[in-house]
Amino acid sequence: MRLTTKGRYAVTAMLDLALNKEKGPVSLADISERQGISLSYLEQLFAKLRKCALVTSVRGPGGGYLLNLECEQITVASIIDAVNESIDATGCNSQGNCQAGETCLTHHLWSDLSDQIHNFLSDISLADLLKRRDVVAVADRQSQSTAADGLIPSVASA
Repeated sequence: MRLTTKGRYAVTAMLDLALNKEKGPVSLADISERQGISLSYLEQLFAKLRKCALVTSVRGPGGGYLLNLECEQITVASIIDAVNESIDATGCNSQGNCQAGETCLTHHLWSDLSDQIHNFLSDISLADLLKRRDVVAVADRQSQSTAADGLIPSVASA
């Protein structure tokens, strides 16, 4: 099973947005800086996320993006689905035509695995991820790193 960059980056960006939602609208430039994802790539992803009503945009000075739903309502699967990232472990593009237009011996096995992965990710919300100690530790490190770079005031100096 291989989840592509598009899905991984979309989940990462949405988790960053959830971590920083208390600060108001979050700019894609800030997400780009913290997560090391190109701004143009984030713009493409957020256009799809906005179209699926997972985020909303705020224009003007201090603008950016906000979650359009509560963290408990946004699942990892819904984020991946929004950016049109299918979870396909079959290796034959879900079409069942991997052997000269016919289904291979293991197609249904890998198709069932893809369904299991989607179901697993449907049970994980952004709120669940926010509760993980490892996520909080990385977010703290990223905040300290950007504060040290002079991008945001550090908590100690505030």
